[in-house]
Amino acid sequence: MSDNDPILDTVTENLLDRLQDCKRTFPKALNMGGAFDSVRRLLQGRGGIQELISMDMSEDMIKRSSLSAAADETSGLRNLYLVGDEEYLPLQPNSLDLVISSLGLHWVNDLPGAMSQCRTALKPDGLFLATMFGGETLRELRISCTVAQMEREGGVSPRVSPLAQVRDAGNLLTRAGFALPTVDVDEITVRYPSAIELIEHLRSMGETNAVRERISTVNRDTALASAAVYQKMFGESDGTIPATYQVIYMAGWSPDASQQQPKRRGTATVSFNDLHKAFSPEGASKKSPDDGSGSNLKQEAPTESKDEPPAGESKPGEDGTTRLPSGTWYKIE
Repeated sequence: MSDNDPILDTVTENLLDRLQDCKRTFPKALNMGGAFDSVRRLLQGRGGIQELISMDMSEDMIKRSSLSAAADETSGLRNLYLVGDEEYLPLQPNSLDLVISSLGLHWVNDLPGAMSQCRTALKPDGLFLATMFGGETLRELRISCTVAQMEREGGVSPRVSPLAQVRDAGNLLTRAGFALPTVDVDEITVRYPSAIELIEHLRSMGETNAVRERISTVNRDTALASAAVYQKMFGESDGTIPATYQVIYMAGWSPDASQQQPKRRGTATVSFNDLHKAFSPEGASKKSPDDGSGSNLKQEAPTESKDEPPAGESKPGEDGTTRLPSGTWYKIE
């Protein structure tokens, strides 16, 4: 997994922003799997975390993160490291104030069981905060590979790992026993020069296909056909191709008596019929064409440079492009 990947950092930053919406602090937190090093780097005092336990199945990734943390240790934050599996959480019940996972849960085989163990490890009124790629991620690549394989091989093998759908996220939180479940979705569109650069970027993020029963090798003719289909079906006028990343954000609380509870049935003072009348076009006040709020102003979409971006390292350039280690580039919209 590459350092400072813009997609991983963008998703992690959006996830950590949710800590600023909470009025309380979380002294002891578990940073679990996925882009856990991005969480450590971008935390910057949010959530009032005093002790951060970073956990991953890969011992090499843990060592790499610990060495990086030693060079830029955050003042007042105690970093601890643990090699462990999300499906067999090696922590005591009621021992954590916060569990946070950035782009790690879509790799878990027993997702309901892992989330249930997270809830058990949380103290009462503890927060579970996570994000994972959703089922619409890389839909263009799925379609292109399917068309090319049907044409060249007469059958289909999954070339992209299976991912959870948005409608399942809320059910997973409820099934795991979390209170006040919240789910929201975001989509990130990234432009690449071709499908080859897309595959290279997926490898650098550590997000390649992990299906155990997949065909381990891809026929060269099928791979070239997939790239050609991708360009033909989804290519832009400037020669680039778009790739969609659907990101699901989840939040849930460990049950506690202090949390708000639903009112008893029959105690409502306003009917849905009254609400419908209040918010219907006839009942709502009509705004003038230009009320000074700027709501009617149209924003012009930024124009993209068709030229290849200047050479650089992993940081985005002035036009938003980012270089991969091999020198190829991609751009996040």
